[in-house]
Amino acid sequence: MGAIAIHFYPNPKLQTMLLPRKATHLVCKAKEVAHIILSPTIRCSAANVSRTMVTMNKDGIGVDPHELEPIFEQKRSLRSKVRKALKTMDPFQRSQEDDAIQNTVVESLWFKASKSVCAYISSPALLEVDTSKIISEVLCSPAEERKKLYVPRVEDRNSNMKMLMISSVDDLIEKSMNILEPALVDSDGIQREDVMQSSDPVDLFILPGLAFDKSGSRLGRSGGYYDLFLKNYQELTKMKRWKQPLLIALSYSVQIIEEGAIPVTPFDIPVDALVSPAGFIPISAAALRRCE
Repeated sequence: MGAIAIHFYPNPKLQTMLLPRKATHLVCKAKEVAHIILSPTIRCSAANVSRTMVTMNKDGIGVDPHELEPIFEQKRSLRSKVRKALKTMDPFQRSQEDDAIQNTVVESLWFKASKSVCAYISSPALLEVDTSKIISEVLCSPAEERKKLYVPRVEDRNSNMKMLMISSVDDLIEKSMNILEPALVDSDGIQREDVMQSSDPVDLFILPGLAFDKSGSRLGRSGGYYDLFLKNYQELTKMKRWKQPLLIALSYSVQIIEEGAIPVTPFDIPVDALVSPAGFIPISAAALRRCE
C-alpha cells in the first residue's frame, strides 16, 4: 500500500480536522420512529419528523405515521451499509479523494463567484469528506476579498442548529465527539453573526451526508439538523425575495449509490449538485446554469 498523503496547515486546528479521533455514536430509535403522535392541528417543524412523529408534511398535507415507518427502516439499513463501506475505505484512496473533491470546489467558478458560504467543518470521527482546504481557502484570503463563512453549531438534540460566522479557525472550539464548532461569542465577548439574521443572502451551502444519488436525494445521519435548517433558510429567502442558494454535497465514491435507492420522506431536502472524485455533478436546473 502506498504512503498516506497528509497535508499540514500552519494552524493546528486545521490539522486536527484531518486526524482520526475515537468516537462513540449513539443510535437511538426515538430519532426516527415516532413515540409521540401530535395532533394534526399542531404545526411542527418538518425535519423533526425523525425525532417526533408529526401528521403534517411541509405542505400542510396529512401524513400517516405508519406509512413512514418502513421508510425509516430502509434508511437505517442503508446507513449501516454505507458506514461499513466508509470504514473499510483504503486510507490512501480516502486522501486522494479528499484532495480531488476539494480541488474541484476551490477551482470552480461557482465557488470563486460566491460572496457568502455556509460550509461544514469536517469530522474524521464521522468519516466525512475533508473540508479543511476549503475552509483554509476562505479564511486565508485577503480581507478585502474574503467571503463570509458560516459554520454549523448544534444547539440541542431536537434538530436545531445555527450557522455562525467565523473569521479564523481560532474561533472554533471542540464539542462532543471532538467536533469543531464556533463559540457563540468572539474573543471580545461579541455575539457572532447568525446567518438567519444576516442582511445578505448566502450563495452556497457545502453539505455533508452519508449517501447520495444522482437525482439529488441525500441520506443524512438521522438527526434532521440540515433538513430543518435548510427548510428554514429557504423560507427566509422566499420571504426576503432572495435568490435561493446552491446546495452542493461532497461525496466519496462509495457514497454515491444507484438512483432511487435512497428512501425519501416529504421532509427531505434534495441537493442541487454533487462533488465527487470524478468532479462536479449538476442535478438541478440551478446547478446546470452554473455550468454554462
